[in-house]
Amino acid sequence: MGLFANLFAGKDRKAKAEKYKIGMEKTRKGSLSSLKSMLSTAHQIDDGLYDKLEEIFVMADIGVDTTVTFIRELKKEVKNRRIENPKELENIIVDKLFDIYLQNQIVDTRIKYNSSGLTVILFVGVNGTGKTTSIAKMAHLIKSEGKSVMMAAGDTFRAGAVNQLKIWGERIGCQVITKLEGSDPSSVIFDAIHVAKQQNIDVLLCDTAGRLQNKST
Repeated sequence: MGLFANLFAGKDRKAKAEKYKIGMEKTRKGSLSSLKSMLSTAHQIDDGLYDKLEEIFVMADIGVDTTVTFIRELKKEVKNRRIENPKELENIIVDKLFDIYLQNQIVDTRIKYNSSGLTVILFVGVNGTGKTTSIAKMAHLIKSEGKSVMMAAGDTFRAGAVNQLKIWGERIGCQVITKLEGSDPSSVIFDAIHVAKQQNIDVLLCDTAGRLQNKST
């Protein structure tokens, strides 16, 4: 999930000094989180809009050279496709940033199942990136392949996350291991693995608590 699955929510990156890290982190979150809002309120695609995009990407620590190249390619895309609505730039920006991130590498999106026994897949990412919905889609896909699937509601810190996964489980006919909101997420995963092995489940899909990676702040 990462920067491109959560483009309009922010991103983290290591820095040499803690003070620099904290300062830049606030800048990155503020910059990228404002991108969607800026595109939603813009009335037209013009030089002013491109200047604002440049500022957002530079402040988000994407890099000056990368930003200049990105804006140049974005302008070509807008011209070739005759795009006039700024909101339509959202998906294009995601795709192009993803291309830059990959650097022409080939991504293998196939699920690597264990040859025998249980396959456990963790879904990680900050809150609001669509983990729960993605888990349900994956469960439906894997079931269609003839495999047995179980889900673990490990996002115990977000209000409603457990019930949301339970609802998806009911819709697709998939068992969901849960505990009360606020429970230790790792204990949910531990119990789910135990139950999945007992029932000879093929694949266990685990939701995780998105705020764990930044709970100290």
